[in-house]
Amino acid sequence: MGRKVLVLNADYSALSICTVPKAFALVYLDKAELVSDSQKGYLRTIDTTYPLPSVIRLHRYVSLPFKGVMLSRQNVFRRDGNKCVYCGSHEDLTLDHLTPKSKGGKTNWDNLVTACRRCNSKKGDLSPEEAKLSLSRRPYKPSFIMFLRDFAGSIEENWVPFLGIKEKV
Repeated sequence: MGRKVLVLNADYSALSICTVPKAFALVYLDKAELVSDSQKGYLRTIDTTYPLPSVIRLHRYVSLPFKGVMLSRQNVFRRDGNKCVYCGSHEDLTLDHLTPKSKGGKTNWDNLVTACRRCNSKKGDLSPEEAKLSLSRRPYKPSFIMFLRDFAGSIEENWVPFLGIKEKV
């Protein structure tokens, strides 16, 4: 059961993603309500069939003081599509500071990119321009909603209204 369920706060804002068993437990224990079920299956017990949750909403509002994406190696890789921003390779990935730390570069979302070992070695202690390397795209800090939408893997159609994705016409 590798399916994911979108968890909404009491005000219908996207809060997180959880597993189907966790979502079912929240609904069953009356801590959340089923907003949308998946048409791709059911949960069955010996004598009862339940809809497979796709979107649930918590009954109580959960206040999150920090609702950002934590800077980590894996999150930078996810943001960059698990490929080198210089050559597009998926092999031997490392983190690269655009402005090298030795030249005052910080470790933050706007200065870190995913690079393969070959491009990272070629760039060395230089800027991408000095090393004659071009970026496929500039680094950015993903928002929480962007992270849920773009990096959570496949999303179901009924998540679209809650994640701010424009529906295809």
